[in-house]
Amino acid sequence: MLKAASVTVRVKPTTKTRLEALAHATRRSKSYVIEEALELYLDVNEWQIVGIDQALAEADSPNAVFVDHDEVLAKWEAKVAR
Repeated sequence: MLKAASVTVRVKPTTKTRLEALAHATRRSKSYVIEEALELYLDVNEWQIVGIDQALAEADSPNAVFVDHDEVLAKWEAKVAR
């Protein structure tokens, strides 16, 4: 079993009210709701940062291929028009 760590945060009163309402409606603790929300936030942002880092590495590679914006736009508009 993992030992829980404690973190203190300050939130707007409206956020606290929403948190309490969601915890009550779902019959979960505020800590549970916060943990779930934080996990989802971290998952999305970590995934995004990894993707950005990979794209930057690809763009910096000697074999990088760049396509002109107008060319991409024209292909996209043609695809949408079909």
